[in-house]
Amino acid sequence: MTSAGTDDLERAIGYSFRNPALLLRALTHRSHAQESPEDGSLPNEQMEFLGDSILGFLVSEALVERCPAWSEGKLSKLKAHLVSAAHLQATAQRIALGRYLRLGKGEEQSGGRAKKTLLVDALEALVAALYLDHGLDPARAFVHRFILEAVQGDEVQTVDFKSALQELLQGRRAPPPRYLVVRERGPEHHKIFTVQIRLRGEELAEADGDSKKAAQQAAAQIALSKLKEMPIDAADRPSN
Repeated sequence: MTSAGTDDLERAIGYSFRNPALLLRALTHRSHAQESPEDGSLPNEQMEFLGDSILGFLVSEALVERCPAWSEGKLSKLKAHLVSAAHLQATAQRIALGRYLRLGKGEEQSGGRAKKTLLVDALEALVAALYLDHGLDPARAFVHRFILEAVQGDEVQTVDFKSALQELLQGRRAPPPRYLVVRERGPEHHKIFTVQIRLRGEELAEADGDSKKAAQQAAAQIALSKLKEMPIDAADRPSN
């Protein structure tokens, strides 16, 4: 699988870059830059560094605005969740960011498009690209739309995504989801687990984690996002 064109990604995030080179750099892993020096590609590491700081600021700004009565400790706890690798991985998977990564052959062959670290780094680099392209406004819009979806006014949805998914399905009178470990890779001391959620025998979501529990939570978060964007239809109702 090779990286896809970026038009679909721009449509997915609702922003068209004035300088497309910024988006390409955000998607470029160092393995691609090292293997293809002739195209002048720069890796996304510096943009990831910048994006991490911008993301932290924008999340802090939003939480202070939305939750003015909260203590520093409560704000810090929620911020830590929102900028965590698990949450950012789920966000990256939601916009199919892995499809667009520019990888070297080795990373491509080792499943780099699904690696948590690569997805999180690219997402943070994407935030930086938005900022460098047109200032804080597009970066803020992206963070509010995709990163802060767990915050609703002064309330916080549970970060136990498995329980939240279970409750949503019960409310729609649907059967409980099944969690299946479909892949394990990496050395014993640093295994990566891929968990798939199936509903009525069909795949609903899939995610990676450095433990089975983390992968289940990440997959449940993706499943929740998908279901909340779908209308309640016959697929959610019990069969006769």
